[in-house]
Amino acid sequence: MKFAHMADVHLGAHREPHLRRLELEAFDAAMTKCVELGVDFILVCGDLFHVGIPDLGVVDSALKVMMKVRESGIPIYAIYGSHDYTPNGTSIIDILGTAGVIANVFKPRLESGMLELEVTVDEKTRAKLFGISARKVGLESNYYEILDRAKIEDERGFKVFAFHSGITQFKPLSLSQMETVDISRFPRGLDYYAGGHIHQRGEFSMEGYGKIVFPGPLFTGYGKDLEDTVRGESRGFYLVEFDDKLRNSTFVPIKTFNGLYEEYDFGGINSVEANRRLAQELEGLDVSGKVVVLRAFGQLSGGRVGDIEFGKRRSELMARGAVYVHLNRSALSSMETAEQVGVGEDPALIEERVLRERTVVNVSAPELKGEGGALLGKELLRLLRHPPKTGEAKKDYESRMLEEAIRTMKLEGVV
Repeated sequence: MKFAHMADVHLGAHREPHLRRLELEAFDAAMTKCVELGVDFILVCGDLFHVGIPDLGVVDSALKVMMKVRESGIPIYAIYGSHDYTPNGTSIIDILGTAGVIANVFKPRLESGMLELEVTVDEKTRAKLFGISARKVGLESNYYEILDRAKIEDERGFKVFAFHSGITQFKPLSLSQMETVDISRFPRGLDYYAGGHIHQRGEFSMEGYGKIVFPGPLFTGYGKDLEDTVRGESRGFYLVEFDDKLRNSTFVPIKTFNGLYEEYDFGGINSVEANRRLAQELEGLDVSGKVVVLRAFGQLSGGRVGDIEFGKRRSELMARGAVYVHLNRSALSSMETAEQVGVGEDPALIEERVLRERTVVNVSAPELKGEGGALLGKELLRLLRHPPKTGEAKKDYESRMLEEAIRTMKLEGVV
């Protein structure tokens, strides 16, 4: 018997039409491959969509793909990811669950102060699935603190634990500031631990626990993901084979585009020379049919970063047949600009650091200060990224955003 384990699909993450098409193609290719491989079920460990209320066109395209899988007799199981929440509590994941397209395996119940997880038993394989969804602003660690681990450990049969969190013992150095959960908070002795949230593929093991796997993003959720893909990092999902115990797990790569990566060190030269050099270097590149990633870094000896005609160069490459051009200038500065953003850092971590360290608004309300204020700020930023619904008037969109912001800040009846 076998199942597919994927995570962080992030459908709808990109507004650029070419990338949006590629992310849907990656999802379609992965689901088609699952059917070809004859998997018994598919497990998506969070962030199927990039926002809890995605564009309906994206939902329609994804639904068509998932319906083909369901018509092949393959059930799709899922848990919430950190991007799957909405202020009103109803996500597209819930709607797809009501429609019978997917089944949420996170079935919590509070019993005497303990969190009990109801088991989901796959009808065909009798595999037992347990799961903990992510929570908004990364508070799912509270779930683990009250989790009734003994009840899960006492279950018999082939067991899978689905989660959408980083694990402290296996945290990548690049995500050192990310909130994670210690492995000791996880139930012991399960056969397979199916992870999500970490946008970096990894396979781990520790005494007392079965195989722990993070498949990484199926396509890309952020610019760094796109860079890593173009530089050769494989994207895909895991094929997990089992009977009464785990027999094998294999990474199945999914490739949907050809890429070209180029980087330029402009340290020690001025903006005029950097502009000339960039135009010259790009002139001979074969970019036709490729996703192109350009990374510029270093500190200019004179002039401003804005003097370099990156936009013009991008337009030229697109005119020469590039599918998409991604520019990374986060590590490029000038003598006039002292601050630099961390290279390759998760945008969410950048936002959190800025909210913690740079917020200088003088407020008296304690909930707006320190840790609580930073978490609330992150939640408001996430809320404001929700695009208008298809056909929604600007006035209605603004009104809805205001109402949801008031609910998020718990200001009902105050404003």
